[in-house]
Amino acid sequence: MVATNALDAGRRIPGRRESEGATALSDKMPRLVLEARRVSSLLAHGLHGRRRAGPGESFWQFRPFVTGEAAARVDWRRSARDDRLYVREREWEAAHNIWLWIDRSASMGFASDLASAPKVERALILGLGLADAFVEGGERVGLLGLTRATASRGIVERLAQALVADKAGLSEDLPPRASPARFDEVVLIGDFLTAPDRIAASVQSLAGRGSRGHLLVIVDPIEETFPFTGQAVLHDLEGSLSLDIGDADAWGARYRARIAEHRAALAAITRSQGWTLTIHRTDRPASEAALRLATLIAARGTE
Repeated sequence: MVATNALDAGRRIPGRRESEGATALSDKMPRLVLEARRVSSLLAHGLHGRRRAGPGESFWQFRPFVTGEAAARVDWRRSARDDRLYVREREWEAAHNIWLWIDRSASMGFASDLASAPKVERALILGLGLADAFVEGGERVGLLGLTRATASRGIVERLAQALVADKAGLSEDLPPRASPARFDEVVLIGDFLTAPDRIAASVQSLAGRGSRGHLLVIVDPIEETFPFTGQAVLHDLEGSLSLDIGDADAWGARYRARIAEHRAALAAITRSQGWTLTIHRTDRPASEAALRLATLIAARGTE
């Protein structure tokens, strides 16, 4: 018999374990993929523009002065340390950000003994790990409705602190209302076990101004396979309902059909907005989902 467990609210917030796991995961991320995105972005003026010269406020690099440039561009302090003249270049800062939302509602606390981790732990590690890798790749990352987008080196700790303080997020199964800018990326991480029409409305609202998005669906293995037999009782983790289903083996076929129907609805919702859909089971390595998301976002940068 497969055993199950559900984490209470106090254990659905990111602690040291999730922060350290996220950092370890980000170290394994394919930074060459993120680097490829930055290189390709040089071809699209104003679309992505991380590490390149332009009219921004952040210092990028010193480069040798070129004959014919205005003398006002010379950085005399830097030039005084050498026998050459140098120009201080600033980084181009186009309005482009990556926004994350991590579901921490009650259903995300679910775990079976077939899983490597509860869904919420996997979601937090993936979200924080991706944030760290994106910042290392020159991106700005923020939490929808909680933080501004930033390229802070301490992004894991910054986002974890914001999540810990966000007690309201423990009861929300969909992201807050927000209006990401055109060309921003939105990454929604959760189990999305709610009515498809609610999910569709949320995705449509977030995509309204032209942002591009990705749904990362976290699934416990038994939520797909339903490997139960005999008498069983189902409990609603986000309510007080219980359902005695009698013969679990016979009921399982109908359950799996409903899951397939719900999955098809998610695919239709994301397809209609030009978003992507990724399914990640918690018995698989977190790095698989992280690699796919990084690759998808890198590919979007070449469009």
